[in-house]
Amino acid sequence: MKIGILALQGAFAEHGKMLDKLNAEHFEIRNRMDLDKGFDGLIIPGGESTVMGKLLRDLDMYDNLKDKVKNGLPVFGTCAGLLLLAGEVCGEPALGFRTMDIMVKRNAYGRQLGSFYAEEEFSGIGKIPMTFIRAPYISHISENVECLARVDGKIVAARQGRQLVTAFHPELSDDLRVHEYFLTMMRGYHNKDLFS
Repeated sequence: MKIGILALQGAFAEHGKMLDKLNAEHFEIRNRMDLDKGFDGLIIPGGESTVMGKLLRDLDMYDNLKDKVKNGLPVFGTCAGLLLLAGEVCGEPALGFRTMDIMVKRNAYGRQLGSFYAEEEFSGIGKIPMTFIRAPYISHISENVECLARVDGKIVAARQGRQLVTAFHPELSDDLRVHEYFLTMMRGYHNKDLFS
């Protein structure tokens, strides 16, 4: 299995390092031609979601990637990646793919808690480290979305079928379990074990 990491902006290199530790094959998606290389999963990193959304359109990658996700490509979005997958962003138009039935609040923790660290339970994994940087949170999910983690009552990780999102940055810790979770999702899809 090969994972494409969207590398237009943001913390894409850190995701690559996590995948290296897991011996998972990956490459960086930087332009339209990279989409033709063939890949079994996609990671959308943290960064500036507005910039990423604009670059996806300017580089003629938006429609292609959105179609892949809508057609079942496993995808993992962190922070800005969460915003790009969200169906709704509170108080503003969603700039991304809008493929998940969730509503997200941008920069939800304000300046004072712009960056913080927590350790909370992640469903199916256990207690994990969570690094938040000017993070959003998920304010609403539909019935077909599973909440995977909360911090102070706010949803910070969720899954809808083959789509996984976190408001925090698992790539900024030494804990590999969230990336392992995504790899398990991918294997389940491609083996037809978890998804029918």
